[in-house]
Amino acid sequence: MMDLGRLRLLRELRRHGTMTAVAVANRLTPSAVSQQLATLEAEARVKLFEPVGRRVRLTAAGHRLAAHAETILNAVDAARIDMGIVADRPGGALDIACFGTFAKAHLLPAILRTREKHPDLSIVVHEMEPEDALHAVRIGRCDAGIIYTHSLVPRVVDPGLVSHALMDEPVLLALPPRFATLPATVDLAALATCAWIGGARESEGRTLTSRACALAGFAPRVTHAIDDYELLLGAVAADLGISFVPRVALDLHPNAAVVVRTPAGPPLRRTTSLVARPAVASSPAFGAFLAAVSSGTGPHEEAAHQ
Repeated sequence: MMDLGRLRLLRELRRHGTMTAVAVANRLTPSAVSQQLATLEAEARVKLFEPVGRRVRLTAAGHRLAAHAETILNAVDAARIDMGIVADRPGGALDIACFGTFAKAHLLPAILRTREKHPDLSIVVHEMEPEDALHAVRIGRCDAGIIYTHSLVPRVVDPGLVSHALMDEPVLLALPPRFATLPATVDLAALATCAWIGGARESEGRTLTSRACALAGFAPRVTHAIDDYELLLGAVAADLGISFVPRVALDLHPNAAVVVRTPAGPPLRRTTSLVARPAVASSPAFGAFLAAVSSGTGPHEEAAHQ
């Protein structure tokens, strides 16, 4: 009997090409990946890998088994989900990884809509940032993940996953009250000497700030590191700095003291998507959830609050 976890690593090796890349994608050490794949080779009783310099590549048998692994893992997903269908109605449970802002604004209402329309279907929330969500979906910890990507910070999504766009929104400037006289569209170069508020971690939001300001000809002076948008907007209102903020955060945490403007230059956008493994994405449960979450993420107003 071949272990599903080892088959998943073999599939990842075919996709990523190197043990190191597989280790990074699965948050393992290269030696752990090597040991697991060596065990799989012993279980298969056929040579799956061959050395090429300091690396390995799949043999013809390795490629065939990797293809079977894709089929097997999708079949396991499909069987598990099928067991949740009750009298042809969506049922069972879906584990959804999602970042906090979207979960508050859109995921929780979608769960209520799903529960009302499909009482046999349970949605389980796991709060995670996008990279963690993608990892959880890839390894089977979660069935689907809700992730975002910024226009200046593109994210590569595993081609083996199915992706559905949910929402596209502007990323706007949040400024203290003393900037109330600024026009609706602001040249970032005019803010080069200001203090900026960035994320507490090395995140896409902080990278977006660096790249947008670089296009305007300066490096931002980030003085405060805050992830929570309610706290961040409070800090902006207290004149501790300025920041880029997605529209959904402004809608979720309105602060009358915060001045909101549109940055000049290339449009800054944040796109939110729902990703899942193919077998999950083809299930009635996923279709029901996708319909529920999509119904609450219509077009967002483009203009900044005045």
